[in-house]
Amino acid sequence: MRNALSLTALAGAALLLSACGSADDASTEASADTVEMPADSALAPIAEAPVADPSATATDAPEAVPEADATTAGDAAAGVAAEAAAAAEEPAE
Repeated sequence: MRNALSLTALAGAALLLSACGSADDASTEASADTVEMPADSALAPIAEAPVADPSATATDAPEAVPEADATTAGDAAAGVAAEAAAAAEEPAE
């Protein structure tokens, strides 16, 4: 019964989709001119030269992290990893 119901619903959806379409002339095929025109225009050579952006700040380097902060962060990460390893070795309750 379930298969018949799903098959009926599928057939109804197919008929609904076919009724909504419009095909004045189904024998008309897409021509290469309509398909390849946008690609040809996108590949046209560019004649303008690039312009420098005065608001760009490519020379600004990020601030360096002090050595003490990096060491502290590394030690904290190692502690968390050791706790996780110890918790993994404990038997499950």
